[in-house]
Amino acid sequence: MNDFPQISSVETFIISIPRQTPYLGPLGPGESINSRGYLIRKGNRSIYPDSDMSVLVKVTAEDGTVGWGETYGIVAPDAVTSIIDDVLGPVTVGRDPRDAMVIQEDLYDMMRVRGFFGGYYMDAIAGVDIAIWDLFGKLVNQPLVKLLGGQRMESIPVYVSGLPAATLEARLQMAHDFKARGFDAFKYAAAVSHEGIVNEMRVLREGLGPGVKLMVDLHWKFSAQEASQLISQLEPYRPYFVEAPCQPEDIEGQAHVGASIRVPLALGEEWRTVYEVRPRLERRAMSIIQPEMGHTGISQFMQIARMANAFHVKVIPHASIGIGIFQAASLHATAALPNCPMHEYQHSVFDRNLQYVNTSMRCEAGAFVLPEGPGLGTEPNESVWQFIRPKGKQ
Repeated sequence: MNDFPQISSVETFIISIPRQTPYLGPLGPGESINSRGYLIRKGNRSIYPDSDMSVLVKVTAEDGTVGWGETYGIVAPDAVTSIIDDVLGPVTVGRDPRDAMVIQEDLYDMMRVRGFFGGYYMDAIAGVDIAIWDLFGKLVNQPLVKLLGGQRMESIPVYVSGLPAATLEARLQMAHDFKARGFDAFKYAAAVSHEGIVNEMRVLREGLGPGVKLMVDLHWKFSAQEASQLISQLEPYRPYFVEAPCQPEDIEGQAHVGASIRVPLALGEEWRTVYEVRPRLERRAMSIIQPEMGHTGISQFMQIARMANAFHVKVIPHASIGIGIFQAASLHATAALPNCPMHEYQHSVFDRNLQYVNTSMRCEAGAFVLPEGPGLGTEPNESVWQFIRPKGKQ
């Protein structure tokens, strides 16, 4: 008879935290916020909310212990909460949280024959998976990193992701300010490089000097041939990596770019499983992979990272909009890896939303400090509940 506390309930919450400046920076020419609170960036034709939107998942054990998860809810978050509330949650109740990876695989299996191997369904599984791992850690009184094979790092070097200022001069000044605080790696977003992608790399390199690492996110803007030509123009400024040059479904295009350029190519924030990663690894499409914890969950994150290591590919995790729950999970998982030189630091989101969680996690002097305590060592505090958005809001 199993006397270990089983999962007794799974709950979801939509969080929407207002922000004065939209993600990636001020609105560009021809951009506006619609009646639903979304904007489309002309630079990459992608939709974003005007707030920091996220979905929290609360998994409670029979003894009252709570595990917290978080997943992507930046667009149509009700799709994610509906999947969890109606499908994933009920079949997770009664399971043993020590079987976190088995549960993740079982949830995946339930809908795989219907083609749901990506999108909202996998985002929903990711949130549940993170919460179960957090619950597991709390019940055995161990930090997550110790449950993932062992800890390699106490702190994790970062790169500053995004310089969300209106002008190139202001973006350079923002980078200088970070450099003065001990940061030495910076990535800018091509989607808002209104003064030219190559020009922005040139200005940052000349302004910040030869010792910093510079990266650019191309936001899937180009064909493979266009991307290769553009990257050749960036090469004199020594990019540490170039990210997401062509459309995510274009596997052959990704492989073409990876083979034709002389700088590291980074891909993968939009992939959710090892099944999406494997064909790119087999084609040697990239030298850096960027798993996003809010899409993969812990179980798939670790499988992706271990597979990448077998192909001698580095892992530099992506980290986007959230209040810090899946960020904490990503740091724990990263600290267990042998092939991770740094982690993305979304300062415009992380810094402002850290106040809504109880954690020792922080970013200072160019590195993340891992949260302390069992499980994730991070959970929402009372202040976040003021930002709950009712489900089904029209």
